Amino acid sequence: MSDVLELVDVSVVRDGRALVEQVSWSVAEGERWVILGPNGAGKTTLLQVASSYLYPSTGTAAILGEKLGGVDVFELRPRIGLAGASMVDKLPRRQTVLDTVLTAAYGMTATWREQYDTSDESRARLLLDLLGMAEYTERRFGTLSEGERKRTLIARALMTDPELLLLDEPAAGLDLGGREDLVRRLGALARDPQAPAMVMVTHHVEEIPPGFTHVLMIRQGKVLAAGPLQDTLTPRNLSLCFGLPLTLERHADRWSARGLPLG
Repeated sequence: MSDVLELVDVSVVRDGRALVEQVSWSVAEGERWVILGPNGAGKTTLLQVASSYLYPSTGTAAILGEKLGGVDVFELRPRIGLAGASMVDKLPRRQTVLDTVLTAAYGMTATWREQYDTSDESRARLLLDLLGMAEYTERRFGTLSEGERKRTLIARALMTDPELLLLDEPAAGLDLGGREDLVRRLGALARDPQAPAMVMVTHHVEEIPPGFTHVLMIRQGKVLAAGPLQDTLTPRNLSLCFGLPLTLERHADRWSARGLPLG
């Protein structure tokens, strides 16, 4: 398998502070990675580098075989699917859910003069159905609940049939039912051999979907551990990552963690 993402000694420095420091990490075709760590650890910064929206201060980043700094990112970005809260404010609230997904085919955020053929619309409807949004195609994006918006954004990220799918805290802000529905749907996607390589940022092991294969654990901008999920996600690594003694349990294909009692 070839690497779809390769970071070598990547650091990102802003105002004299290293957001991430000397990170070396690679994602191969077919792998599903979760980036796990506390607030401020550098998880979203890594995702911004992986999506080509942020250049390393030092080190090298290659995405889909193309080195950042030596490639036209506007040609590269359609090959990368990105879903995160930062997209919400860029999308017109009055636009329908179907158009919100369709416009991704042209790299747009709103309809203008572009023409979509029946295959574009069929794909958008198929993806919305996959994410449980088939009944919402004519709803306005601004009227959706938090969970409905998250699922729409993931459908949009998949519209261009990307080779790399990046998910920035897709379950953040969801209630229990919304989280479990989304995790279940992401698990089905992760187990699809035709799905792209996936990277998902989260703070919580409970949000790791079934079918994810690897974990990158990061603290204070530095990689603490990285490797296959079943070997790397351990109580010791989790405790070091979050700076608190934690227990870790696995139930079938899901994880849960809790702190040790005081005293």
